[in-house]
Amino acid sequence: NSKLRHVEKDVLIPQIMRDRAKELCSDKVQAFTRCCQETGFLMVVKCRQENTALKDCLVGYYSDPSFYEECKAEYLKQREEYRATGIKKKRQKVTSNV
Repeated sequence: NSKLRHVEKDVLIPQIMRDRAKELCSDKVQAFTRCCQETGFLMVVKCRQENTALKDCLVGYYSDPSFYEECKAEYLKQREEYRATGIKKKRQKVTSNV
């Protein structure tokens, strides 16, 4: 049964999308984080370029219908495994050493 409840469509799948987009945009996440750490109080002004690049990357994924379908398929697979086993599987974080 692949019918989705409101909470699945509006909360759980978007959470997977956010996690995966952060992984896929990790270079921009790191650049923004580095800028903020180096700049401190003036980060709002000085890190504008890094912040824009990060937002553009994330929004690109959030607004991609095929990316939504990928994340939905991942969610449905997790839900199916949980229903079969009763064991909730944690999403593995992909860490990059770049």
